[in-house]
Amino acid sequence: MNQAAEWPAIDEEAALQRFLDLTRLPGKSGDEAEVSKAIQQALLSAGVDASSIVSDDAGTKTRLSGNAGNLIVTLPGDESLPRTLLSAHMDTVPICVGCDPVIREDAELGRIVVADGPTGLGADDRSGCAAILTAVLERLVRQANDPTLRVPPAVVTFLIQEEVGLQGARHLDVSKVGRVDRAFNFDGGGINTIRHGAIGGERIQVTLRGHAAHAGVAPEKGVSAIVIAAEAISSLHRDGWLGLVEKEGRRGTANVGVFQGGDATNVITPLVELRAEARSHDPDFRGEIVSQMQSAFERAVASVKDVQGRTGSMEFTRRVDYEAFRLAEDHPSVIAATELISQLGRTPRCEVANGGLDANWLMRHGIEAVTLGCGQSAIHTVDEHLLIDDYFAACRLATQLIASAD
Repeated sequence: MNQAAEWPAIDEEAALQRFLDLTRLPGKSGDEAEVSKAIQQALLSAGVDASSIVSDDAGTKTRLSGNAGNLIVTLPGDESLPRTLLSAHMDTVPICVGCDPVIREDAELGRIVVADGPTGLGADDRSGCAAILTAVLERLVRQANDPTLRVPPAVVTFLIQEEVGLQGARHLDVSKVGRVDRAFNFDGGGINTIRHGAIGGERIQVTLRGHAAHAGVAPEKGVSAIVIAAEAISSLHRDGWLGLVEKEGRRGTANVGVFQGGDATNVITPLVELRAEARSHDPDFRGEIVSQMQSAFERAVASVKDVQGRTGSMEFTRRVDYEAFRLAEDHPSVIAATELISQLGRTPRCEVANGGLDANWLMRHGIEAVTLGCGQSAIHTVDEHLLIDDYFAACRLATQLIASAD
C-alpha cells in the first residue's frame, strides 16, 4: 500500500452527518426535489452566492416526468488552474425510499452505515452527493481562513434520474456548465477503482400481434403472440444471441427482461409486449446483436400461422441508452485520480465498467469524466452498506480536487 499524503484534515463528523441527513430524504428517480432543496440550502448557508446555483430543465425532457432538474453550481477560482467538474446523482432506486440510516461496527468491515429496517440504504448515490457537498463546504472554509489560497475554478453537477437510464446526464444543459478541463463522477463502488470507460447499451421494445380465438373451441383459428415470442426467444438462445454473446472474438450481452401478455387461459393470446436490451463495448457488435434479435422475431412472425395461413405482425423499436467510451490511461482526469488515490495510501486500479454511467452521457456532451466510488457496497439491495473509511477517503479526494492548487 502507498504511503498516505499529509493533506489538510476535513471535518469527518460533519461529513458523516451530511450523508446521514441526505440519505433520510426520499428521492427516487423523478422525485429529487427535496434532495435538491436540501443541497441548495446547505450551499447557501455556507456562503455560496445564490446566482452561482442554478437548475436546468432536464426534468421536463426526461421520459419519466420529474419534479426537479439537474442542479449546477459554479465556483470561481484561479483560471491558470484546470477547471474541474465534480458530479453525482441525486436519485435512488425505489427500495431505498424511507431509509433510516444507522452506524454499526462490523467485525470484518469496520464502521459501516446500514439501513435500519426493510429498505436499501441509498448510498448509491447520496454518498457521492454528500462527498461533493463536503468538498465544496471544506473549500469555502479554507478560503475563509486563507484569502490568498489558490483553488481551481470548479463546477458541480447534482444530476437527476440516473437510475432510469441516465436521463439527467442525457438532458444536461451543457451551456450552464461551461468549460471543463477535467471531470470526476462520484458514484458506486470502492475508492480504489477508477472507471475510465463504460459499456454502451441499447433498449428494444417489441410488440407482437396475433389473432385471438377460443382456445377450447377453435384454437386452430388463432395465432398466438405468446408462441411467436417463444419461437423468437428460443432461437436467439439456441443460436447464442442471448445472455453472454461471444462471436468471432467479439463480446456483448443481451436479455429479454420484460414479457407481458394474455388475460385468460381460454383465449389464444393476440398481444404480447416485450422489453429487451443489448450491451457491448463495441458499438458495431451491439448493433449486430440487436439486428439478430429483430431478425429472430421477424422469422417467428412468419412461421406461426393459423389454419388459413394467416400470420401475426410485429413492431420493433430500438434506441441507444448510452454509447460506449474509453479514456486513455494518460488522460488528465485518469492521471489526477491515480495520483490522488495513491496519496490516500491506496492502490488505484483502472477498469472499464460493464454498466452505464452518467459519464457515458457526459462524454457525449464533450465532458471527459472518470468515475470514482465512495465506498458503497451491495447497492440496490436491502444489504446495501457504506464503508465509512472509504466514504471519508472520497470526501478527502473530492476536497483535494477543488480546494488545492496541487
